[in-house]
Amino acid sequence: MDLLYTVSGFFVGALVGLTGVGGGSLMTPLLVLLFGFSPAVAVGTDLLFASITKMGGVWVHGRRGTVDWKVVGLLAAGSIPASLLTLVLLNYLDPKQVNALIVPLMGVALLLTALALLFKAQLLRFAKHEDLNAGWRARGLGPVTIALGAALGFLVTLTSIGAGALGVVALFLLYPLIPTVRIVGSDIAHAVPLTLVAGLGHVHMGNVDFTLLGSLLLGSLPGIYLGSHLSVKIPERVLRFTLASMLALIGFKFVGT
Repeated sequence: MDLLYTVSGFFVGALVGLTGVGGGSLMTPLLVLLFGFSPAVAVGTDLLFASITKMGGVWVHGRRGTVDWKVVGLLAAGSIPASLLTLVLLNYLDPKQVNALIVPLMGVALLLTALALLFKAQLLRFAKHEDLNAGWRARGLGPVTIALGAALGFLVTLTSIGAGALGVVALFLLYPLIPTVRIVGSDIAHAVPLTLVAGLGHVHMGNVDFTLLGSLLLGSLPGIYLGSHLSVKIPERVLRFTLASMLALIGFKFVGT
């Protein structure tokens, strides 16, 4: 079974490298539907998995100067307290209640991710409209970014989904003048402390399978490397539509559970 986990890690890593979509959107449903892990254990294990795999990305983006640390700080000011509060609330629930809460929220998060993938180009064009670059954005950008961080902190802690595609699209809408590479770098830099804090909280609750975590990491790291190199050879539109369709189907399944 450990070999199957490693192969799954490789498969998810390759898709992450190909599409740039956060691994939580792919790994957590896979662990629940294919391997039969409880939603809480799938989420907890994937959170630590995400924090470890994204550390290398932060190092690369940091060296290149493609992280806006002010944006990262604003996001973290909302997400870390929200994550800690969510973890405290989860401690008051029994395992059945936790799983019952996670599953429909996971479905909603997957559906939102699918929509973000399908309408990414339209959303970016909307964000770059000159009328959106003034007014409320100039006056309330800090508080709105903190609120976005809080929403991501709640969603990611409960589902391990949202720190990738959803975070990037939301940042594009808020900061259309920041170059794409800095948006991506800032999102990755924010995801590491958020998933680490949330993951350690799940460790405290006994929701992390460390054998599974090691097997997933063993496969995912070469998978990400391979996927990143293949991404230039496969049309982005085909990848985005295929992945969005798959996530939407899984999302509807979880919502209806």
